[in-house]
Amino acid sequence: MKLIKNFLWNAGYQVFVLLVPLITIPYISRVLGPEGVGINSYTNSIVQYFILFGSLGINTYGNREVAYKRDSKEVLSRTFWEISLLRFITIGLAVVAYLIFISFTDEYRVYYVIQGIALVGAAFDISWFFMGMENFRVTVLRNAFVKILSLALIFAFVKTSHDIGIYILIIAASQALGFLTLWPYVRHLVSFVPLHKLRLFRHIRPSVTLLIPQIATQIYLQLNKTMLGSFRGVLASGFYDNSDKIIKMVLAIITATGTVLLPHVAYSFAKGDNGAVKRSLVTSMHVILVVAFPMAFGLAAVSHPFTLLFFGNKFEAVGALMAVESAVIVLIGISNAIGTQYLLPTNQLKIYTTSVVIGSIVNIILNVPLILIFGTMGAIVATVLSELTVSVYQIFKVRKQVGLDELFQETWKYLVSSVIMYWIILQISKGFSSSAVSIGIEVLVGIVVYVAVLFVLHPTKLLSTISSFRSSNR
Repeated sequence: MKLIKNFLWNAGYQVFVLLVPLITIPYISRVLGPEGVGINSYTNSIVQYFILFGSLGINTYGNREVAYKRDSKEVLSRTFWEISLLRFITIGLAVVAYLIFISFTDEYRVYYVIQGIALVGAAFDISWFFMGMENFRVTVLRNAFVKILSLALIFAFVKTSHDIGIYILIIAASQALGFLTLWPYVRHLVSFVPLHKLRLFRHIRPSVTLLIPQIATQIYLQLNKTMLGSFRGVLASGFYDNSDKIIKMVLAIITATGTVLLPHVAYSFAKGDNGAVKRSLVTSMHVILVVAFPMAFGLAAVSHPFTLLFFGNKFEAVGALMAVESAVIVLIGISNAIGTQYLLPTNQLKIYTTSVVIGSIVNIILNVPLILIFGTMGAIVATVLSELTVSVYQIFKVRKQVGLDELFQETWKYLVSSVIMYWIILQISKGFSSSAVSIGIEVLVGIVVYVAVLFVLHPTKLLSTISSFRSSNR
């Protein structure tokens, strides 16, 4: 039941996360315009590099270590304080490096300074601890508080295109405040440990090991925005960022299972229950794919009218970008199941690291020529191909550990159902204008068609998974 509650908490939060941008993004896109959105996207992509290096691989490493050691309060407390203090030190070094970077930068200096608040706030991030404890209620409530606070402040103080600095301040400061709100909860879960008993630096090597795949991942998450801003200007970066935001909103639901299952699988692995580990992967993959395929095809089908309605006419180019980028919903879903929910908790870091490093190399190689030739669409295509590379490599490496027939035996049914749904939505859209009502009708029809076709195809593996899940929770 604990796993179910964690999933419901996390899934509920992801729905909430979906709703907040549905309110703020259209407002910000119209108030700040493509240039303002692009400035925030470009400068934020830079500060994220410093946050990444300052955090090492502590978020993932800390999550896993807490899951391994949570049965002993003494060991858990020592682990918590060691990792937390190490993070303070590394973020402090990152702040120094960031200040040096700003001193050599003239363009957007004020915005870089404001973005730096997020870097300082990252030192206080202990969400990894609560995730490792499988206590998602605390992090969900904190995140919801931050979102609501930032939402209220944005509508209160961001009024014109000149308020880009205020907007960045609200986002960065609310994130930092959110991290601070976690600390009162931790005092009941860990005890004080004298400084002389702590061995901080024993965590550096394993953290850095997990930092490598995170660096590679950030390359094709942030580098696209940075390169677009440098090669094509902040407008191109803004177009890419808006497309990417919508894709990430949808992906949040898909990856919610990974956030919940990583500590759960790590705990099973630490106990030697390899059967439970593999069952979790197979179940998760089917759940992810049955949702990811219709989301990807559905978003592609409504991308153009959705863009005009959601972002406004100035962002019309985002529609085509979103339609192509929607392919990563399926690809990241697959790599999330294999990588985050299986390879990481079972300590197969080499395979995971190699997959994302190869993906980042593909992204770098493709980005420069594709951006120079095709602009923002080139960056989108490079992103899709990078994610495809990661997924294919991970599938290849685990094929002997978990049978591919178990993981993908009914994928064709999800694909066929989604393609039929996509075609029907396109036919319906020809008779509608770009309005909220028409898009709502298309989405509802799409859901009905997908479920109906899937029912006809009768996905036995999925149905047996649902049946066993229901039986185990009676």
